[in-house]
Amino acid sequence: MRTRIGLFAAILGVAFASLAGPAFGQATTPTTTAPGSPAPWTSWKKVPIPPLPAFHPKQPTRITLKNGMTIFLQEDHELPFINGFIMIRGGSRDEPADKTGLIDLYAEAWRTSGTAAMTGDKMDDILEAKAAKIETDNDTESTSLTWSSFKQNFDQVFGMATNLLLHPEFRADKLTLAKQQEDTGIIRRNDNPEEIAMREALLLAYGKNSPYARVPEFATVHTVTLADLTAWHDRTVTPNNMILGISGDFNTAEMEEKLRAAFEPLPRGPNFVSVKTTFPGPAPGVYLAQKSDVNQSNVWIVGLGTERSNPDYYALSVMNTVFSGGFGSRLFQDVRTRLGLAYAVEGAYGASYDHPGIFYVAAGTKSASTVAATQAMLQQIGELKTVPPTAVELRNAKDQVLNSWVFHFDSPAKILRQQATLAFFGYPPDFIEKYREGIEKVTAADVTRVANKYVHPSKLAILVVGNDAQFGTPLSTLGPVKTLDISIPMPPGMQQQMGQP
Repeated sequence: MRTRIGLFAAILGVAFASLAGPAFGQATTPTTTAPGSPAPWTSWKKVPIPPLPAFHPKQPTRITLKNGMTIFLQEDHELPFINGFIMIRGGSRDEPADKTGLIDLYAEAWRTSGTAAMTGDKMDDILEAKAAKIETDNDTESTSLTWSSFKQNFDQVFGMATNLLLHPEFRADKLTLAKQQEDTGIIRRNDNPEEIAMREALLLAYGKNSPYARVPEFATVHTVTLADLTAWHDRTVTPNNMILGISGDFNTAEMEEKLRAAFEPLPRGPNFVSVKTTFPGPAPGVYLAQKSDVNQSNVWIVGLGTERSNPDYYALSVMNTVFSGGFGSRLFQDVRTRLGLAYAVEGAYGASYDHPGIFYVAAGTKSASTVAATQAMLQQIGELKTVPPTAVELRNAKDQVLNSWVFHFDSPAKILRQQATLAFFGYPPDFIEKYREGIEKVTAADVTRVANKYVHPSKLAILVVGNDAQFGTPLSTLGPVKTLDISIPMPPGMQQQMGQP
């Protein structure tokens, strides 16, 4: 089961920009050097890098059943395994506000409960003996069922997974156990200051009532019933709301026949319509989450990001890397290396598929340097708008983005997952192939343009999680401070159980 705290961050990786020089393996003209002189390639900067070849990953076979179910098949005969997944529309953003935590409980109890014919515990025993697995999971936009097995065990494991998908039986004891696990997470959610910062940053960026930032509470978790789990399953598990993908050692025609037999008879259901909401962005200001038992601060500066369908997505990806993309970024070089004000510093201009991600800059610093580190981060944000990237910064950013981006597609299974994700959110199949071209076209002027268009310091919220008694320079130096209430509301019965008034 996934944790609730997740950053909707931008893709931070992209492909090579070409550098001059012959391709690897290509003959080069020998260079004569005087005795005792260094070899011509003693510096890594002189190693020739070939142009990046055309990127055309082998696409999976796509099948659409008459009932609307989409299937992707990708053969991969390197190892005798077969892996599958089903993505189902509807996630935590779609649960009722007064039952926040429902989807967490659903994903947990779905797998542990099992079916009427086979309990989850019995399923565990069978799968363990075959080194196979079946799991259920949840996310902001979806729930999912995944399975994996040796090739020779596929039919049995796939049959178990299909039965779990179509005929679950939610059990009261497993729901109770899931609630206990959720309760433990709620009780401990203020233990880690980094987790506090991530949670409160989302609440500031999206708003406390936003379905993208709601936090489970005891009161909302304890209202969830078995009937709620069944109702959610019946609402979402219909063939036209699902995308299935299988990769591994199989024959495509034979696999298609099996899948049609299993899923084509299912009746089409209503199309799942996800929640629609507005994104006004954070209320600007300085916010303090008091944590008196720490000697360092977590500082976050947050605002709204964008969607990947934005035509400026490519320029924003390069801007993001110039600004905060690793050790060579402006943010790291200034705040950590030059000024020594942070143990760690990072950022991202987040881009989600169907809603804005968040723009964030985050640092961990000792308590006494909280204000100084925040001021340095704000200065770097401001300079994004006024200081264009140099030729070296632009080239390095493109190289970093594209070099890391290619590792999202270095296996058939990853290509399959990407294509299923694009289909899930309604993106064209060639979106990932166009990404490289889009990045390579970005200019320094484009970076400055999007920085001025999308980055507005006056619309950002400053969040500090730390002990203000140790700040040295008052946090109010940055502006009026609003103290956040991060206390955990407890039902009366639980207060007495834990010895609280």
